[in-house]
Amino acid sequence: MTTTTTRNIQGMLWMQTDRALQLKYAGNNNKKNENNGLRGTSLYGDKKHRENLSLTAKLADGKLITVEHILKGCVLDLMGQTLEIDLMPITLGSFDVVIDQYATASHTAVIALITEKPVAEKKIEDILVVCKFPEVLPEDLPGLPPIRQVEFRIDLTPDAEPITRAPYRLAPSEMQELSTQLQELLDKGFIRPSFSPWGAPVLFVKKKDETFHMCIDYRELNKVTIKNRYLLPKIDDLFNQLRGSSYYSKIDLRSGYHQLRVQEEDIPKTAFRTRYGHYEFLVMPFGLTNALAVFMDLMNRVCKPYLDKFVIVFIDDILICSQTEEEHDEHLRLLLELLKQEQLYAKFSKCDFWMRQVQFLGHIVNEKGIHVDPAKIEAIKNLEAPKTPTEVRQFLGLAGYYRRFIEGFSKIAQPLTALTHKGTKYNWMDKQEAAFQLLKQKLCSAPILSLPEGTEDFVVYCDASAQGLGCVLMQRDKPLNIEIRL
Repeated sequence: MTTTTTRNIQGMLWMQTDRALQLKYAGNNNKKNENNGLRGTSLYGDKKHRENLSLTAKLADGKLITVEHILKGCVLDLMGQTLEIDLMPITLGSFDVVIDQYATASHTAVIALITEKPVAEKKIEDILVVCKFPEVLPEDLPGLPPIRQVEFRIDLTPDAEPITRAPYRLAPSEMQELSTQLQELLDKGFIRPSFSPWGAPVLFVKKKDETFHMCIDYRELNKVTIKNRYLLPKIDDLFNQLRGSSYYSKIDLRSGYHQLRVQEEDIPKTAFRTRYGHYEFLVMPFGLTNALAVFMDLMNRVCKPYLDKFVIVFIDDILICSQTEEEHDEHLRLLLELLKQEQLYAKFSKCDFWMRQVQFLGHIVNEKGIHVDPAKIEAIKNLEAPKTPTEVRQFLGLAGYYRRFIEGFSKIAQPLTALTHKGTKYNWMDKQEAAFQLLKQKLCSAPILSLPEGTEDFVVYCDASAQGLGCVLMQRDKPLNIEIRL
């Protein structure tokens, strides 16, 4: 803080709501007072504006002090704004100036600029254990994947015949993107020119980052494909494997489907038609009906030595969970060594290492238990009432994913479920609105579900009526799961 003319002050001021705290005073008539706590800063006052008085002031810490003088009509120059206030000279200790909210009530404060502290970019070489496996986290896939213990097959129904469809019309920007992505796939060896009688059209989907994702419309091929019945793991069963864990690392494979070959005799069935030619995939493309099941089969086989011990796998997401830092060091090393051996590659920007809390399968997991993902709940909280049966199904699908957190979910949702039945006239009434709002409210206040510890002290609380059955699984007074059946 610096002074200019008599009764004028310039500088940074500390804002304080306690009206008793105004300003310390360094003296008058251009004479410094070295004992007032201003640390060499002077405030000049005019004697005729100095008023003697005796009052008790209360400091912010509750301490009472006596004030003997007040300096009337001082002008403060604060960032181009002038304020005329009365000042009381007191000793404040660590602050030079304190003014109250009333002194600035007639002046408008505006936030001119907000800056965030830059977040340091994470680097592979800075992460314990991970730094020893840079080849598992390349900038891009190195090329055609090796022959693995699982290859993608397309088994057709007995009466299936080759199907071809004309290419869809694309916007000029999409045509340019098509040309670019085709060249990238050719350079990597993922596709090759084709003479197949099969041919699916291409379309583009815009991603969150505004880039385009090339998709092949394999709907006609999927209709004549025999479905693979390989079971995906239940989400609840996966979370039960997390009991006792405190340290987590999540690994997301880079373009996981493109790390699995298509069986040679089935390659022609993947053919697709474009303005720039006819091509077929040598690696598993997105959009085929059995792709999910086959890739899940591959990952279960690859991770089998560590599966359900300290590794949880769901399609291309791998979660490593450990009880201690020492364990996590060893577990992370073993898993990365396995990926290196199998020539499976991860995307570093989508991986998280050495976390005490991690987002996994739409939930937040930490040592306390399983939480609803706040980002998902925010989306639900802002939803407007559904206007069609399709929108009702979409809401019930999203809310139903977290049904384990909501006691009586089926009963609460029943008025909404009734609107989705075939032949039912859509009529949104008070009971539907009440059910909709109650589900949103319960999701926003969902409890933390604990993870089971050991095999003892489990208690099931049940209740039944003519309408349904409800039960809560508890362990040591902590809820583990909630189930309701009507």
